[in-house]
Amino acid sequence: MPVIELRQIHRDFQVGDQVVHALDDVNLQIEAGDYLSIMGPSGSGKSTLLNLIGLLDRATAGRYFLDGEDVTALDDARLAATRNRTIGFVFQAFHLVPRLTAAQNVELPLMLAGLPVAQRHERVQRALAALDLADRAHHKPDQLSGGQRQRVAIARATIMEPRVLLADEPTGNLDQKSGADVVQVLEDLNARGITLIVVTHDARLGRRARRQLHMLDGRIHAEHGQDG
Repeated sequence: MPVIELRQIHRDFQVGDQVVHALDDVNLQIEAGDYLSIMGPSGSGKSTLLNLIGLLDRATAGRYFLDGEDVTALDDARLAATRNRTIGFVFQAFHLVPRLTAAQNVELPLMLAGLPVAQRHERVQRALAALDLADRAHHKPDQLSGGQRQRVAIARATIMEPRVLLADEPTGNLDQKSGADVVQVLEDLNARGITLIVVTHDARLGRRARRQLHMLDGRIHAEHGQDG
């Protein structure tokens, strides 16, 4: 059973007196442990697709199955609970809370989930150590390099042990070496079984994925890789 299945997905936006078809009849299956890149020009629908997969947006029409459950019509509370349990997010701009330390940023999802303090601290320490950030635990984001900030963001995204990790231009704000380090971290997580979906304009990064989707005008225009 696929971890993600999209059936005839449409996403329309009203812009003035026109309807924009951001996603147009998208059908997609993603198996557990897949490594998938989504590429295409600006306006092709790739970020809309990622937001929909991440339960940050809803389809105008079609059905979305996550772990075999039809999540298309879930109410906002159940969507949020499913998202927090199943999906982690990594963004180009890091989205760390400036006033919090690295450890406190990573701890946030555990606090929202209501885990006891001792358990939270133990898991945060393990996560930071695994990403070579133990000595940066008490640093705030403005005291960290770009690569370190993205690794903190990855630790936060994976602290709840999600099955799916979505990365939107994860190397976009990084120099080449820091970007390569972040890609290695993401691919190591995929090798341990996390389903990894990366949206990128970087063709070199996109080609690293085992499956490569190319979007155009809201449709999956081509697929390459093991299943394409």
